[in-house]
Amino acid sequence: MLPAEERHDAGATKVAPMPAKKTTARKTTAKTTRTTRKRRGPAEPRGPEPTQSAIATDDAEIGELVAHIRSSRGAVIGAYRDPYGGTPLVFASVPVGVVEATSFQRDLSRTHAERLATAIGDTGAFLDPVIAIPSKEGFLSPNGRHRIAAARQLGQRSITVLATADPGLAYRILALNTEKAHNLRDRSLEVIRMARSLAKEQPRSKEKDHATSFESPAFLTLGCAYEKRDRFSGSSYNSMLRRVELFLDQTLPAALRQREQWAVRLLDIDDRVSAHVKALQELGMKSPYLRAVVVARCNPVRWIPTKKGAGPPMSVAEALTRMTKNVRAFEPKKVRPQDLAFAATVGGGEEAS
Repeated sequence: MLPAEERHDAGATKVAPMPAKKTTARKTTAKTTRTTRKRRGPAEPRGPEPTQSAIATDDAEIGELVAHIRSSRGAVIGAYRDPYGGTPLVFASVPVGVVEATSFQRDLSRTHAERLATAIGDTGAFLDPVIAIPSKEGFLSPNGRHRIAAARQLGQRSITVLATADPGLAYRILALNTEKAHNLRDRSLEVIRMARSLAKEQPRSKEKDHATSFESPAFLTLGCAYEKRDRFSGSSYNSMLRRVELFLDQTLPAALRQREQWAVRLLDIDDRVSAHVKALQELGMKSPYLRAVVVARCNPVRWIPTKKGAGPPMSVAEALTRMTKNVRAFEPKKVRPQDLAFAATVGGGEEAS
C-alpha cells in the first residue's frame, strides 16, 4: 500500500511524494530510584593500641582470674586486653578435665567430634583455644563442646583457653557464631537453654533485656517446641513466627511460661499439618514440599505486606488462632501438582531437623 501522501482518487495525476515531516521523538527518561547507600568506611578508632594491649600476669586487675587458673592446676601463658572492648583476657593452659561445656549450647555430635579429633591428629596441632569462664569446679566454656570432646578423645593432658572473668560473655557468645551458623534446631535449643539458665540466675530480669543474647524471639518459641519434640519441623513455621514475634516485656520465668503455651499450640498445628501431609501422600502426591504447601496455605500472615518500621501485623496468639482455624479447614484434595512445582521453585522444602 502506498503512503498516505501518494494516495489519490482513481484517474488523478500522481504527485511526487512530500517529504515526511521530521518529528523529534520525545526522550522519556525513566525515573530511576537511586538508593543512597551509606559509605562503609572505617569506624572511629577504638580499643587499646598494640603497645597497650599486654597485661602483666601479676596485675591486680586479673589477680582473681590468675589465682583461679593456678588453683585449677593450670599455667598462665600471658594476658592482654581485647582489641575491641579492652576486656582483660588471660591466655592459659589448663587440665582438659577442668573445662566443661555450658549446659545450654548445642548438643554434642559424636560424628563432628570424631571428625575434629581426626583433623587435629592429622594436623598435629590443637590450635583453637576455647573461651573459659571460672566456675566452682573449674571452668565453663560456652563455645567449646566439640573441641573439648576431641581433646579428651585424643588423650590430651591440657587444653588452651582464653579465660575471662566476665560471666555475661557466656550468654553473648551465640551472637558471634556467624561464620558457621547452627541449624535452626540447634540454634533454637541453645537459646531456650540459655533463657532457662538466665531465668534461674536473674529471675527478675525481663526477656527483652536479653535481646542481643537471644538474637530472635522466634528462637525461644521454637526452642520450647523442640524440647517437647526433637523431630519438630521448625523451619516450616519460622517465617510466620518471625513476622509476629517480639521480645516480651515480662520477667524471664513468666515469659518462658507464655512461650511454652505457644509451643503447645504450635505442636497441635503441626500434628494437624502432618495428618494433611499423610492424606496428600495417600492421594498419590510424593514430594518433599508437601508440608511447605500445607503450612503456606494456612499461614495467616502470608499475604500481608511487610511494612518497613511497622510492628507485627498481629499478635502471636492471634496468628496461632487463625492458623489453627485455617489448618482445620484445609482440604488436601484442592492441592494440585503445579502447587508443588511452585513450592520447589521458591525453595519451600522441609528441613529435616
